[in-house]
Parts: sequence; structure tokens; C-alpha cells
Amino acid sequence: MSEHSLVTQGLELMVFGMGVVFVFLAMLVVVTTLMSKLVNKIVPEAELVAAPVRAKPQQGVDPQLLKVLSAAVKEHRARQK
Repeated sequence: MSEHSLVTQGLELMVFGMGVVFVFLAMLVVVTTLMSKLVNKIVPEAELVAAPVRAKPQQGVDPQLLKVLSAAVKEHRARQK
């Protein structure tokens, strides 16, 4: 009889532990969603987009490679609009 109660206690502990983890994760999702909505209300999306930073070419950077990369970024941004 002690075997049965030990197994039952183990199962109860397992279900309790899994329930606690599930509730915690569900609360985490809800809180994260609410926080995201709150931040979007306070700071509109337009303010979050930073102005592009123009970096000066450093020594050792191939100018042709820099031109190719700039063209690729322009093309990517054009396709996103």
C-alpha cells in the first residue's frame, strides 16, 4: 500500500509543478502583451525608428565593397516599402 501512495504523491507533485509552470508562463505572456501595448501607446512607432547612421568608411574597407553593400541596403529598403 505504501508503494501506491508514493506513486500517487509523485504524480500529484508532478501535476502541481507543471501547473505552476503553466500558470507562470501564461502570466508572462499576458504581462508582456500588456506591456507592449502600453509602450506603443506612450511612444508611437514613428518615434522608435531611428534615423539611419551614416558611417564614414574606415581604413582598410574596400570602397567598391562599400558601394555594393550600400546598393544592396537601398534595394532591400525599396522592396520593403
